Amino acid sequence: MKELIIDGTGVHALEMAEIVERINADRQAWHLLGFLEEAQYTEESLLGYPVFRELDFLIQRPHVFIATDHERKLANLFPRERFATLIDPSSFVSRTASIGNGCVIYPNCFIGLHAEIGDFVFCLSGAIINHDCRIGERTVIASGVKLAGSVMLEADCYIGQGANIRQRVRVGGHSLIGMSGNVLKDVAPYSIMVGNPAELLQRSGDSHSG
Repeated sequence: MKELIIDGTGVHALEMAEIVERINADRQAWHLLGFLEEAQYTEESLLGYPVFRELDFLIQRPHVFIATDHERKLANLFPRERFATLIDPSSFVSRTASIGNGCVIYPNCFIGLHAEIGDFVFCLSGAIINHDCRIGERTVIASGVKLAGSVMLEADCYIGQGANIRQRVRVGGHSLIGMSGNVLKDVAPYSIMVGNPAELLQRSGDSHSG
């Protein structure tokens, strides 16, 4: 089995540990060493796994793989090849789909024919990514999102819980689609879209935006 450490100690890190356990119950793939948390932290262990506090733990062990959540705190410190992709066994992934390094696919997701998912995509439970979709790297897809066929999400997007995106729509990079938003037309980069049908709330790069 390949050795693995999970970056962080938050809710998603703990859920990722349980995904690892579910993967191992299906097939013995990972030896989970524990969690890494450089910030001030008092717990010695979580879910029965130790918490390490020194980045040197990974630097001195180049064979150890890293699983990271949507914050990607270590993404620029190590080669992408060191980042493990975790796919819950309950999710369907077409054998023609491609998934990059450092991705996390939560339970009950669907990834269809010829879908392409870039590095560090974080996909929460019940998301549907239909055939021929293209998902740019570092994109977060929240629970219950539905992408119709041939949707293109450029890099660094955030698709809120329960949002729907129409077939062949392109969402520009760094855009945010609000919870339950229904996107029916192309979205320019750095857009914040809300509503049904989704309309522009503001550009995320505007001077008045937070």
